[in-house]
Amino acid sequence: MNIAITPAALQGSITPPPSKSQAHRLLIAAALAPGESRITNLSYSQDILATLDCLEELGADIMRGEDWVVIRGIDPEPRAELPHLNCRESGSTLRFMIPVALAAAGGGIFTGAGRLLERPQAPYQTMFREKDIHFTHTPTEIMVQGSLLPGTYALAGDVSSQFITGLLYALPLLDGDSDILLTTALESKNYVDMTILALEAFGVSVQETETGYHIPGNQSYQSRNMIVESDYSQSAFYYAANGLGNNIRIQGLNPNSAQGDMRIVPYYQMLCGTGPVVLDVSQCPDLVPALALHAALRDGQETSIVNAARLRIKESDRLATVTQELNRLGANILEFEDHLVIHGVSALRGGSVQAHNDHRIAMMLAIAATRSDGPVLLSGAESVNKSYPGFWEDYKALGGQISICQEGDA
Repeated sequence: MNIAITPAALQGSITPPPSKSQAHRLLIAAALAPGESRITNLSYSQDILATLDCLEELGADIMRGEDWVVIRGIDPEPRAELPHLNCRESGSTLRFMIPVALAAAGGGIFTGAGRLLERPQAPYQTMFREKDIHFTHTPTEIMVQGSLLPGTYALAGDVSSQFITGLLYALPLLDGDSDILLTTALESKNYVDMTILALEAFGVSVQETETGYHIPGNQSYQSRNMIVESDYSQSAFYYAANGLGNNIRIQGLNPNSAQGDMRIVPYYQMLCGTGPVVLDVSQCPDLVPALALHAALRDGQETSIVNAARLRIKESDRLATVTQELNRLGANILEFEDHLVIHGVSALRGGSVQAHNDHRIAMMLAIAATRSDGPVLLSGAESVNKSYPGFWEDYKALGGQISICQEGDA
């Protein structure tokens, strides 16, 4: 979908959508629990639909309401044929579900869309080879088959915390204790903390150790009713909007949340000051598009966004697409291998930009239009459906002005 965004100030109150990160975790735990669980305040983004579909394929019985689901849990058992799990473009779904499928069904055949199957899976591939679990990764599918057994699972912590989360869901179901041994420093630790809190909510215990995590075996998930928190990741775009001079009251966020992207609050405050700012995003890479936009309008001030190499393996190469698209609108951003250096300007200009099939790039550009001197023509606006299907409705409710334009106009 191509849209034209006419510059207009945003104002009013907004409650960010439910946390996609927390929703994935609660849904999987509920599906592993015998009995019936109810998860409320749920948004049916493309990523969440992928997880729900995969859980149903593994045997969970899911009733879907407007913003809730009722889940009757999986009865784990090997199958004559491997389940086929379509993860769409959700990296979380893919990496979380690989160990879960091994524990619940003896493996699975995983497919996806976009850049999903280009994302690194080497930690699982190496680990499973050592455990005599079959793992093949082709451009069109990943197949994993075998028995997940108790033991020590060594993996790097600086590729993605999603590999750790996947194991944390599966290992408690085994008939003996297991350990996750981290061979490098753990990045995005807050996401693992979110996983452990979700496990605890469903009656499963995990102990953090000096070298990783200890997971007692022979545990059983317990059914629960849970409410998904509002999302700090999506709130980042409204913080950026305020940093650009809009007037949005952001409400409904849990001030005691375990979400790692709570860092948007102190980082927003830093960007509102003067002088050079250095933002370390090793623990919160999804904040980069919003942070870069805010930094781009710090007139005369320099901002460095560092430890950001993992942005190159998202829905787009976000270090490249953030730089390319904001610079098209008049920003002054220098792209390096693992960081950005941003020299703030006073305003942006209108022009044609692309979302690159990346939800966070689309939302970044929508907010950028509020400080542009002419219309912004955006191609790929529908990409927001991956994580925030109601974004354009919320944008218009805050005073944003958009109109559909003909194919090729953007």
